Amino acid sequence: MAKESKTYHELMYIDNTLRLRDVLNTMPGFVRDYFRAIEPTTSVKTRISYAYDIRIFFKFLLENNPVYKSYKMTDFQVSDLERIAPVDIEEYQEYLKVYQNEDKQITNAEKGLARKMSALRSFYNYYYKHQMIEKNPSLFVDMPKIHDKAIVRLDTDEVALLLEYVENCGNQLTGQKKVYYEKNKTRDLAILTLLLGTGIRVSECVGLDIPDIDFKNNGIKVMRKGGNEMVVYFGPEVRKALIDYLETTRNTITPLPEHENALFLSTQKKRMGVQAVENMVKKYAREVTPNKKITPHKLRSTYGTSLYKETGDIYLVADVLGHRDVNTTKKHYAAIDDARRRQAASAVKLREP
Repeated sequence: MAKESKTYHELMYIDNTLRLRDVLNTMPGFVRDYFRAIEPTTSVKTRISYAYDIRIFFKFLLENNPVYKSYKMTDFQVSDLERIAPVDIEEYQEYLKVYQNEDKQITNAEKGLARKMSALRSFYNYYYKHQMIEKNPSLFVDMPKIHDKAIVRLDTDEVALLLEYVENCGNQLTGQKKVYYEKNKTRDLAILTLLLGTGIRVSECVGLDIPDIDFKNNGIKVMRKGGNEMVVYFGPEVRKALIDYLETTRNTITPLPEHENALFLSTQKKRMGVQAVENMVKKYAREVTPNKKITPHKLRSTYGTSLYKETGDIYLVADVLGHRDVNTTKKHYAAIDDARRRQAASAVKLREP
């Protein structure tokens, strides 16, 4: 009997679970209690991020606190947590702005600082709540303030320019660049049209399998953050781009084992990864909007903006984008004026017919 291939999400879960175990093996034994406790309410990807962040805290103590100069990381005991004073955590916050990790220099701006400090506070709260420590110094340290930044998105004319460039830029290319472009043209156009026409996340895009597309109802089944499945509907432009890709480029490729069902394939005949899609988006966008730093997430913002302008329905936008908290959506899109209510799938026009 043929071995059933695992889905992208199943493979990512296995890979991330093994990565998390590897990280935890380098840390004090009591840390595992915390990660077991947060497992039901967090994704494995979130737990990996928290593990790296908390390991940096122990690294900071080893390098900067004379009390622990003779320690190895695995020597820390839970009682050491309450030996730390609030001023130590304030120094840690300062350390996070620029520090050396092996041979790399790491910098953190407001968002990175806030995430690492949030991870540390959650870590401390667990042991304090379970009465394993009597003091929680993290409560006495202010969290970094995050300032709002201007949201970067494509204007309507820039969306059309981007898609037209992908369709026609081969006329400007020669040699190997032209060969590579022609080989991936319908794939790249399908990805960009899909991202711009549905607002799905890049991780949701690369996770798509061919059976996830329902052309009868014009919908795709995606795995949202938190593990919930959802059907996102698309309009005729997305439908055409997907069919063009499937009937041409995708139909001529024999994928490697374990990648047979993947919708979007790399030149190595494997499922495309997040980084590959990000690089592809940046490559094309640089030519059309050199003054805007466009990423797949900016294409998502472009879709959300257009959808809200056309419908005026912030709850519809939140639902289609998969936001668990409508306040997140309001923050990004509710200030947009002149919105009219229409159906989500047919509201956003990427190019004029």
